[in-house]
Amino acid sequence: MRSSERLRLLSAILTRRARSPRSVRKMKTLVAAARSMTMPPVFIRRHFSLLLALVFASAASAVFATGAVPTVRTDTGALLGSHDAKSGLDEFKGIPYAAPPVGSLRWKPPQPVSGWTGVRKADHFGPRCMQRPLYGDMVFRSAGMSEDCLYLNVWAPTRSPGGKLPVLVYFYGGGFWAGDGSEPRYDGAGLAQRGIVTVTVNYRLDVLGFLALPALADESPQHASGNYGLLDQNAALRWVRRNIAAFGGDPARVTIGGESAGSMSVSAQMASPLSKGLMQRAIGESGALLGNLKPRPLALAEQQGEAFEKRVGAHSLADLRAMAASVLLKACDDKDIAPFGPTIDGYFLPRSPEVIYRAGAQAHIPLLVGSNSQEGHYANLFHDAPPTPANYRVVLHREFGAHAAEALKLYPGHTETELKASGTALAGDQFIAFATWRWMQLQHQTGQAPVYYYYFTQGRPARRDGSAGPDPGAVHSGEIEYALGNLSGNAVYAWTPADRQVSATMEGYWARFIKTGNPNGPGLPHWPATADKEGGLLRQVIGVPTHTRVDHDAARYEFLQRMKPDAHL
Repeated sequence: MRSSERLRLLSAILTRRARSPRSVRKMKTLVAAARSMTMPPVFIRRHFSLLLALVFASAASAVFATGAVPTVRTDTGALLGSHDAKSGLDEFKGIPYAAPPVGSLRWKPPQPVSGWTGVRKADHFGPRCMQRPLYGDMVFRSAGMSEDCLYLNVWAPTRSPGGKLPVLVYFYGGGFWAGDGSEPRYDGAGLAQRGIVTVTVNYRLDVLGFLALPALADESPQHASGNYGLLDQNAALRWVRRNIAAFGGDPARVTIGGESAGSMSVSAQMASPLSKGLMQRAIGESGALLGNLKPRPLALAEQQGEAFEKRVGAHSLADLRAMAASVLLKACDDKDIAPFGPTIDGYFLPRSPEVIYRAGAQAHIPLLVGSNSQEGHYANLFHDAPPTPANYRVVLHREFGAHAAEALKLYPGHTETELKASGTALAGDQFIAFATWRWMQLQHQTGQAPVYYYYFTQGRPARRDGSAGPDPGAVHSGEIEYALGNLSGNAVYAWTPADRQVSATMEGYWARFIKTGNPNGPGLPHWPATADKEGGLLRQVIGVPTHTRVDHDAARYEFLQRMKPDAHL
């Protein structure tokens, strides 16, 4: 190869290594300098390898200087992320925050992750945790499914020296049985563009995340079993405390948030003595481990775990740990197997969250919390029977027995139109709105910090393919894309200007709360903290239009509290 050809090769390498217009200019300047040097051909031939190494070093230096290939150093090793030039964000995906919970570590609290030498690529999502395909609205960008799934993802503005940005750590929903931090609706880019370091976290699910057994308690130093998924979340929060500054985040300004099971997780992390102090604010979207969704007592959870052990033919923990995860998950489909979920384990949750919040022993931090206008649907109450007033009374008698007449006053249904509205409210309350209200109520009473209570009403628009029209109300999980600024990531719906305006308002509230602990800010409709007024509580209706109202639904929830005081997941 002639010297001129070698220089052309170096020029091509430099140009390819450039990742932004600025770095391209740096590369061209470097090439011009190389060509202007007086280099005898024999020198170029003899030292081509050295020159090539210098070129790569110069290219890497130029690229890193522009932020095009972001690197950070965590307490376990260096990470190489990716840079989105369009959004101006650095993205780090598939970061291990705990050791793979496999083999002997299955059904044990998360263990420290092993460090690595060199630079580890963090440019793709890690595997999602083992789960059954239970929900049709979940879209995954993860690299398959595995028990080796304890990874998190970070979206951050390109770092500036000394920057200390607020942090959001978000837990996905899915009933503690499904979900993943790679889902587009949880994408962190929208909030990161507003100056927030955003983190999504994978945590163990279903039988692999929540199995409780006496044998597991026997091998635990704390004599606890279950709640491994919640302990994973705690480990992720501890990772954030140690490492988020490397991404430009402030470990003293952490907000935890989540939807459905993720919201329940937030209520649990606030209640757990292991997590208090790891967050300064909290967001709960539809869900809490209170009211009718309390964790089950440990004795019951272990009894149900033993029934599962018998169902799969295992005779010991060793047998269970030797079984394929797919076999264990398949057994969960058996109608006689109780669903797996959080437990009052005596360690992560020393008492029921209901008791902890009543005593004021939870984290005293600002809380933004609420639910949607159509968390359930009246049709779910009728079991295919026509929605008539007579059948509605049958429904109420079946649900509340001798208290059916009281229920009819709270959820009136004297006409078909009235019963459809009341039936939808009742179905949503029994599903998740009551538990969310109970969390809000107790935090308002004992939390020693402001509570911001919302009611989301914007129904999603028609589908692009014409298969369905607009939703009449805001369905369960329907607020996620609005709140996190991810409407454009969901191509199923024909989003309208009204949807985008509601999203701008809702995301604006979320961003301001994450930054300051107060959702109010320039250009946003005023949202007062929850307070008693006119026999109700102030609540923000987020929709068209967004406004404050006095909420008088407490009587419904107090009735449900009396009817089912011992209800649990």
